Amino acid sequence: MRYSKFFLPTLKEVPSEAEVVSHKLMLRAGMIRKLASGIYSYLPYGLKALRKVEQIVREEMNRADAQEVLLPMVQPAELWKETGRWEKYGRELLRFKDRHDRECCLGPTHEEVITDLVRREVRSYRDLPLNLYQIQTKFRDEIRPRFGLMRGREFVMKDAYSFDVDEEALDVTYRKMFDAYCHIFERCGLDFRPVEADTGTIGGHASHEFMVIADTGEDTIACCTKCSYAANVELAPVVNRGENLELPSESEEPLKKVSTVGMKRVEEVASCLKVKPDRLVKTLIFMADGKPVIALVRGDYDLNEIKLARYLGVENLELADEETIRHVTGAPSGFSGPVGLKERVRMVADYSVASLKNFVTGANEEDAHLVNVNWGRDAELPELADIRTITEKDPCPKCGGLIELKRGIEVGHIFKLGTKYSEKLGAFFLDSKGRERPLVMGCYGIGVGRTVAAAIEQNHDDKGIIFPVPIAPFQCIISVMNIKDEEMMQAGEVLYGDLLSLDIETLLDDRKERAGVKFKDAELLGIPLQIIVGKRIKEDGSVELCERASGRKEVLKAKEAPTAVKERIKHATGGACTRQ
Repeated sequence: MRYSKFFLPTLKEVPSEAEVVSHKLMLRAGMIRKLASGIYSYLPYGLKALRKVEQIVREEMNRADAQEVLLPMVQPAELWKETGRWEKYGRELLRFKDRHDRECCLGPTHEEVITDLVRREVRSYRDLPLNLYQIQTKFRDEIRPRFGLMRGREFVMKDAYSFDVDEEALDVTYRKMFDAYCHIFERCGLDFRPVEADTGTIGGHASHEFMVIADTGEDTIACCTKCSYAANVELAPVVNRGENLELPSESEEPLKKVSTVGMKRVEEVASCLKVKPDRLVKTLIFMADGKPVIALVRGDYDLNEIKLARYLGVENLELADEETIRHVTGAPSGFSGPVGLKERVRMVADYSVASLKNFVTGANEEDAHLVNVNWGRDAELPELADIRTITEKDPCPKCGGLIELKRGIEVGHIFKLGTKYSEKLGAFFLDSKGRERPLVMGCYGIGVGRTVAAAIEQNHDDKGIIFPVPIAPFQCIISVMNIKDEEMMQAGEVLYGDLLSLDIETLLDDRKERAGVKFKDAELLGIPLQIIVGKRIKEDGSVELCERASGRKEVLKAKEAPTAVKERIKHATGGACTRQ
């Protein structure tokens, strides 16, 4: 492709609307443009990167015996009502009525649609296993779309759905998908980790997220430095719970109430009372499926709402409003505690508070806290559970090694759904003994556009994007320093033809721009390899070959450059440009 003919509107300035690196660089590099909040148009350069990821996904899914379909984006409400998700999914589901007044929605996911398709066609165990996937546009009406493609309302996604005869067969399919996902992200040239995860609103009973490691990631993952264990902190269990620890040998001190005017935060109270945060107990009031619940955690730890909801077995968990807090404790928020509650409600404490002695809590009175609180004497020890977030001071749940917390961007998520959807939608089959049984399902998603954005979050510098070779829109750019110089331009044209003959995707910068502009644009676009055709071509027939990632430069004869480029691409893609 010739740059002069390519629709590539780059920007010099960082757009004010952009918050994260990928959003800034995708706008500046002419990859995307905003149409409306959370809705973007893909320009040619961005679409080429998207198609690269799609092709890798398609090849690995096909290799894993999945078959491609294309399902409708508009879905009838009847299907969602059959599963109960029409009411439960929330406002992210964009509902509307057609001209016949029939309720519909734009598909945020396709469990209902695919299950309806399969229940009409699959009758026997002989038709199984079956794994169907699509690469299609989804729509979720996010309340706060942000970060460009990282959290948009409209996005491109690969979603697959498997159907098996039983849980054992699902285990086999799930493993194949797990391996396929590892191959996909390896081929994309990304540093990633598969982590144990919560199933969220999709449901099911087992799940893994695939996280691209990046400092700007929204999620925190706990990784063991010794073994392969990795999990989202929302799910990672704390094994050093302290439930078997003896209480400190110190004697119980008299219970006292102290004034803490306007002090609600742990750090403020600890500083005022001259104690460490680990001697405080935070008391949080939640509404769990409409009922108030009290949760207690040590002051230096964070309560994990996902763990709490799983322990309570509830679907909806949210912090209580001020009115509820006053009703339960008799005081405003920030001064709650387990001693002398106004109303008796269920109370769950993290294991970390069980061994505390002479600790500090809110006094259930405005501007006051209690010191020297002790279990048994001042309050009954509540039911105990692991409801806090793991830290780097905790051991690995698998091997006892050191835990390291990293930031990650979720680009893929796989679930074992079981029979949640097949039973509700009546998707049954006849087994080998003629018995009717529900199909056992799995669900497997990849954010295709999000993967491109995550790659940029992981691979960039202050000059621009650094694309991994496998998903780069172009593999090489030829920068002709002066197109008015016939010798330079002719050398650029010859190189361009030679590279294309080797099936190397090449952008020839034949614009009437200064050399400095061409250098800056090449760095911004992040094309892995650059051939600079300048004065050397006239002096000794040489060009300069530059690597965007390493910054390494090499001077070589122009006729040798195409082979050198081919070899470097081969090395970067593991031996071939595509995995066959």
